[in-house]
Amino acid sequence: MLARSKMDNLGRNQVINIRVQEQQRDLIDNAASILGKNRSDFMLEVACREAEKVICDKTFFALNEEKYQEFLTMLDSPPKANEEIRKLLTTKSPWD
Repeated sequence: MLARSKMDNLGRNQVINIRVQEQQRDLIDNAASILGKNRSDFMLEVACREAEKVICDKTFFALNEEKYQEFLTMLDSPPKANEEIRKLLTTKSPWD
């Protein structure tokens, strides 16, 4: 039977390279060691967890029933006129 870290590596066929300062590498290595992980497994786990949090924070929110109804009402209402946005969208870009 394969060790857990070897099983985790099965199917990995992409490489991500980053440059870090020595103290950053040492900090990461220390944390990985505390958890019994190697640097790559630790960094991948932490990066994926943070990526999931970012995506979830931007795509999911919870409202109570009253706030949900207010939200639906706002979505169903026509947008308010916004002179600043109109000006932004009609102003020629500096590179044009």
